[in-house]
Amino acid sequence: MATKSKRTASKTKNESTSEEDDLLMTEEPEVTVSIEDLPGVGPATAEKLREAGFDELLAIAVMSPSELAEQAELGEAVASKIIAGAKKMANIGGFVSGGALLDRRREVLKLSAKVQSIDDLLGGGFETQALVEVYGAFGSGKTQIGHQLAVNCTLPVSEGGLDGDIFYIDTEDTFRPERITQMARGLGLDPDAVLSRIHVARAYNSAHQILLVDEIKRLSRGMNVKLIIVDSLTSHFRAEYVGRGMLAQRQQKLNRHLKELKQTADVNNALVLVTNQVHSKPDAMWGDPTKPVGGHVLAHASTFRLYLRKAKGGRRIARLVDSPNLPDGECIYQVTEEGLRD
Repeated sequence: MATKSKRTASKTKNESTSEEDDLLMTEEPEVTVSIEDLPGVGPATAEKLREAGFDELLAIAVMSPSELAEQAELGEAVASKIIAGAKKMANIGGFVSGGALLDRRREVLKLSAKVQSIDDLLGGGFETQALVEVYGAFGSGKTQIGHQLAVNCTLPVSEGGLDGDIFYIDTEDTFRPERITQMARGLGLDPDAVLSRIHVARAYNSAHQILLVDEIKRLSRGMNVKLIIVDSLTSHFRAEYVGRGMLAQRQQKLNRHLKELKQTADVNNALVLVTNQVHSKPDAMWGDPTKPVGGHVLAHASTFRLYLRKAKGGRRIARLVDSPNLPDGECIYQVTEEGLRD
């Protein structure tokens, strides 16, 4: 009997412990905080913030009062109060271990160029959550890479694609659906199905170009956006901001534009590909007379930088100039009627 009593007491104790654990697990439900919970934010102000692209507290917390006031059309004092509240309420994160970062890096996907030499140069393909700059002289094949990646992006992940939608900002009127059709057929894809997933907008000036990124943010909420192409990034900026007197203003706007693009890439786990023009200036390192436009602002914003140039026999040379984890290198490929090939 004593043994039975001990077993009963033990069972009762285990059940009690289990109930306590369940209580602890349900005691502190996760509290969801929205921008309406910020001090001084009513329905009208919340709508202004959302229209300006500020859906999350962290996005507001990292802004300056003047920038938030300008973008959301608020008074600077109101913006300052909202930012102060967001800093208190937002989970701003902190230091994490290298192991945790490695786990986060496993979310990164690779978009294959379907050219083995290019994929090898880039460690397996073009990374998502990255801004890739492709620059070179006219006719070097920058737009061809943009078109090819747009087609490849529609492929399933198992075949080196991202099975996603593409946004293409065309600043130089170089997008050609006929070229997409050729490349799609070269991969055995239905051209109409591929074209239906590529969304193109012509940017007529730098202000329009910047606004189109906001439009991508709005549309991406209901789409699987995996690739954003800007061809070319610097064309309008270069034409509109002429001379040293306009240089600071140009670089400031370009910097903000790049930040918006990178933020969109991070949120959607997407790849941003920008093409860039060059200007003549001797390069002491490579001995080449071309340098990319955009200066240090673009150099620091780019995760990977690829320099393209023509070679003999219709071949192209791609040089990896900058990467956070890969060595510099070169590869050779061809531009054919069916697309890029080894």
